[in-house]
Amino acid sequence: MNPSVSMITLGVRDFARARAFYGEGLGWPVSQEEGEWTCFLLNDGASALSLYPWGEVAKEAEVPAEGSGFRGSVLAYNVRSEERVDAVLAEAERAGGVITRAARMTPWGGYSGYFADPEGYLWEVATGATQLPFAE
Repeated sequence: MNPSVSMITLGVRDFARARAFYGEGLGWPVSQEEGEWTCFLLNDGASALSLYPWGEVAKEAEVPAEGSGFRGSVLAYNVRSEERVDAVLAEAERAGGVITRAARMTPWGGYSGYFADPEGYLWEVATGATQLPFAE
C-alpha cells in the first residue's frame, strides 16, 4: 500500500450546515454532489474531502453510529507563515467554526492553532513543519 490519502469522508449529523461551512463559508468549490453527499477536490484534485450523513457512514462501515466528543483524529492545514495561520483561523471562525486553541508557538518549533468545524471535527492550522507540503 502506497502512503497516500485519496479521500477523507466526514460523517456529519447536520449535512446542510456542514456543506454550507465548507462550501459557502470557506469557499471550497464543489466537485460532485448528489443528495446528501458532497465532494470537494483538494490539492488541485490530488485528494478530496467528502461529506456524508453520519448514520449512513456508520451503516456502510458496519459500525455503531453512537459517539460524540473527541474522535481521535485531527485534520491539518499547513501554511507558510504565522500570519497566514492567524488569517486562516479567523476565516474559519467567520465561516462558523469555533477556535478551540488560539495560535501559539509549539513545543516542536512551529506555530499552530485549532478550530472545530460545525460538526466538531478538529483542524490544526500550522506553520513550521517544513517537511510537509503546504496547502498555501
